[in-house]
Amino acid sequence: MLKKPAMIVMDIDGTLVDSVPDLAYCTDTMLNQLGLPPRGEEKVRQWVGNGVERLIKRALIDDLEGEPDSTLYQKAAPIFLNLYQENTSKRSHLYPGVKKGLIWLKSQGYRLGSITNKAAQFTHPLLQDLGIIDYFEIVISGDTLPQKKPHPAQLLHAAQFFNTASEDSMMVGDSISDVKAARAAGFQIVCLSYGYNHGQDIRDSHPDAVIDSLAEIQNLLHAA
Repeated sequence: MLKKPAMIVMDIDGTLVDSVPDLAYCTDTMLNQLGLPPRGEEKVRQWVGNGVERLIKRALIDDLEGEPDSTLYQKAAPIFLNLYQENTSKRSHLYPGVKKGLIWLKSQGYRLGSITNKAAQFTHPLLQDLGIIDYFEIVISGDTLPQKKPHPAQLLHAAQFFNTASEDSMMVGDSISDVKAARAAGFQIVCLSYGYNHGQDIRDSHPDAVIDSLAEIQNLLHAA
């Protein structure tokens, strides 16, 4: 049974925003400039969720695990970052039901924040361009603190900001990283079924609830 929270923090990529089209474009353009073959959007969709650094490394070696040659990575990273700076939101879009869910949550007086492993230089423009930044009282990015998900520090920072106990807080995410962070922080965790979880069904990670659209959070919280 879910407990009605005093505040809710939300992941961005794979939860609110499908950012893979932009990430795939930047990945394949980077690889082309390095003389490497493209990986395609389907592979990139399996690789995202742990920050840009891991995405670049996975693309360079065409594998979820492992490390590329450090010299190659040092050459690749600036290319990708420059591309992504110019292509943060050109192809990305909100998932169906996100705006409806956010509007309902605000109408009910829920205090909202967002937590992502994406760097602030990309996070803020993305939320701004997609028209949802004003729903959040705090935006905690991957470089806001020394640690990021699945470490609980970002979530605990949000709880401190809202002056809310962990047991009165909820995380909304899409990946095992979100589940691990929420469990470590003592938050409830609700996951979206469609997100970026390296091809694994998020139900296997046993969040407190799984929904198919953020709009469905209304039904969950009405029953809480």
